Amino acid sequence: MGMSDSMPVPGPEDPDGGEPAGQAYDPAAPAPLGVRRVPTGDAGVDALLERLGDVDHLAADGHLGVYEDVHRGLRDALTALDTRPGPQPEPHNHRS
Repeated sequence: MGMSDSMPVPGPEDPDGGEPAGQAYDPAAPAPLGVRRVPTGDAGVDALLERLGDVDHLAADGHLGVYEDVHRGLRDALTALDTRPGPQPEPHNHRS
């Protein structure tokens, strides 16, 4: 007796393992990730982080687009920090 004889393996006619379709766990169904987002104080970055919450309402195949948008936005925010003249810390010349 081979391994396939001793363990029931769902076949094409029984794709979800025999559970009723209404009660089967659907791993592709939207489920909140429960990631806590902490405000950074930068309105643009905070808006991007809030956008990550959108994946809680999307099926898994929709997550990638959101992640790519957020990644692009965060990368742009970092690039802007490098190019934007901002308050520069005053150099302290006194040595202790």
